[in-house]
Parts: sequence; C-alpha cells; structure tokens
Amino acid sequence: MKKIFKTIWKKFWRPILRSPIVRWILTGLAAGIIWFIYLTSKRRIKNFDTMKQCRHKPAIFVFFHGRCSMLSPLIKSARVPGYCVASRHKDGRMMACLQRYFGLRPIYGSTSEGAVAVLRQGIRLIKEKNAAICISVDGPSGPSLRLQDGALYFARMTGAPIIPCCFSASRAKMLNKWDRFLIPKLFGTITFDIGNPIYVDSSLKGDAFEQKRQEVENIMIKQLRDMDAEFNLFPVEYGITASEFKELHKKK
Repeated sequence: MKKIFKTIWKKFWRPILRSPIVRWILTGLAAGIIWFIYLTSKRRIKNFDTMKQCRHKPAIFVFFHGRCSMLSPLIKSARVPGYCVASRHKDGRMMACLQRYFGLRPIYGSTSEGAVAVLRQGIRLIKEKNAAICISVDGPSGPSLRLQDGALYFARMTGAPIIPCCFSASRAKMLNKWDRFLIPKLFGTITFDIGNPIYVDSSLKGDAFEQKRQEVENIMIKQLRDMDAEFNLFPVEYGITASEFKELHKKK
C-alpha cells in the first residue's frame, strides 16, 4: 500500500505542488488554520515584552525545528518584521511561502547548502536594516535539539542578541518524525517562553566558541523540557537525524 501511495504521489501530486499558485493556496489555507488554532487557544506568554522590544532592532530568534508552528503568529502579534532562514528543498520553499503570510521574508539556504550565502545575507540585513532573523537551529534534518553554529556566527559578527523561543501545548499532536513536530489542537492552552537575550563576544573562537554554543543549547533544551513537563508530553529525543529516524523505524 505504501509503494502504491508513493507512486501516486510522485506521478500526480509532486508536479502539482511545484506550481506557485497551488503552493500559495495550500500555504494560505495552512496559515488560516494556524491563526484559528492560535486565536481559539488560551495563551500564556512569558517575556513577551522582550520580543516586542525587538521591533526594528537587530535580533536572532532561535527555536527547534519541531516548535515553529505557533511562533509565527506570535511574532506577527508582536509586530516584529523580519526574515526566516529556509532551505532550498521543496519543503523549505513551502515553509518560506507559509511564513510570508506572517510577514517573514525568506533567506534561502541551510547548513548543508548555501550556508555562506545565508550568513552574508543575514549579516547584511542585520547591520543595514536592523532586521530580526528567525532560525530553526536544528533544521532542516537534524540532529534534533542540537544547536548548529549558524546563529552564533550571526551573533558574533553583528552584536545582535540571540533570543531562544519555544512553545508547548496542553492539547497537541506530536508527529512521528525526527523533530517530533508539535501541532496544537483547538481550544487548549498554549504556553510561550521568550528567553532572555544572549550575547556572543566577537572574539570568541575555538573551545570558547564551542562552550558558548553548548551553553545556548542547554538553555534551549531546558526551556523545551520544562514547558513539555507541565503537560506530560513525550520527551523529544536528542541528537537524532531525519535519516537515522527513518532507519530506526524501518527496523521496528
């Protein structure tokens, strides 16, 4: 059955999804659903003022790949204009299209492709436009909950603060994927935590740079673990990639 579905997907749906018009329609519907969930949920936001203070100021919002869905309307509500780093993969382009509905413009690239171009463009936007940059630090394919270096390079070279962001939910669906992508359900409680700004000294290199990376990663993991513990959610695994997750579940 799976082989039949994959064949149908490749021959029928994939060509359709390449159409810009179809992409805009689908992401528009997705944006509407996200807004509906956001507005019908009880929301508790910690340190929302920290996010609002970043209007037209340099900032680097960081979050884990599995916790991006509800952060977009929160950023829009805070009226923070900015950019999001998106991969050139078809899924990344769909996500970039979706983020435009929330006022976030894309910077295309990832750690595996176009990383230098992303860094240059992001630094220019931060310095020249006082822009906010949004980065999924363990995307696009893991390892899960592992802070990659990009956000720290942005912070070190621009002086902009890193601001860890996370959300959790009382009623939610956690997808069976490497990132345990969390989708809140209607009429639940969504909690948001906007962390305190973290600055990276421009002189940090080598071991000192790695220590800072580990420090920020630990802060983000604690943020997620503490929030999920409130709702007894399944603990997200650390350090697993998308390909490793697929292989692991093939064996089961």
